[in-house]
Amino acid sequence: MKKIKTISRRAVTAFLFLVALSVTFQSISGVEASTIHNWLKENNIYATNENDDKNESLIKKIGLSFKNLNFQSATQTLVSAEEAVEKPLSLEELDWEQYEAHTVHATGYTAGYESTGKHPGDPSYGITYSGLKVKRDLYSTIAADISVFPIGTILFIPGYGYGVVADIGGAIKGNKIDLYFDTVDEVFKDWGKRTIDVYLVKKGDGTLSEEELTSLNEDKSMQVFRQKYLGKKQ
Repeated sequence: MKKIKTISRRAVTAFLFLVALSVTFQSISGVEASTIHNWLKENNIYATNENDDKNESLIKKIGLSFKNLNFQSATQTLVSAEEAVEKPLSLEELDWEQYEAHTVHATGYTAGYESTGKHPGDPSYGITYSGLKVKRDLYSTIAADISVFPIGTILFIPGYGYGVVADIGGAIKGNKIDLYFDTVDEVFKDWGKRTIDVYLVKKGDGTLSEEELTSLNEDKSMQVFRQKYLGKKQ
């Protein structure tokens, strides 16, 4: 009698253990309890046990079988990191209609002699009208007619990124802007000459500091976009 009670108690414990595992597994994997039930039935897991040894064997079999089922189900529903992580929008895909658009003729320039008439070693080499050093980044230094776009003005230029007006140029008058690039090759390869709509993000007040430009480029919320412009330098 005592032996029968022991067997019954272990059987009930095993059953409750199985139910608890199935509920937990279902919540994690989405596999329904009926699926587990049918699988156990097909594999003769519900066979009646007549002694303690068989009952212990049943518990072990349930555990191993459930572990195997868990692994198989997880493998089938596994999603790669590339599929699971939504790719961020490019800057061009954001909504720019809220900003004032200006059609401009945009060219590219460098700090070199071909653009500025200056050579490395010249005290003013690479120094803009605002006093800042030229920079190609997410927020890059650009030249404009400051009667149209004052120093410190931030423009979004599709295909280039953000441009911060920091410089002027003898030929940059009216609706013309000049975009800074590190090399002549980049000017021709990445830009050339374009007539394009740019978006006025912020109109400048005539001043621009190194701290302001650095703060714009190091804004944590913008780093996912910044990598596109720094990638070639790294």
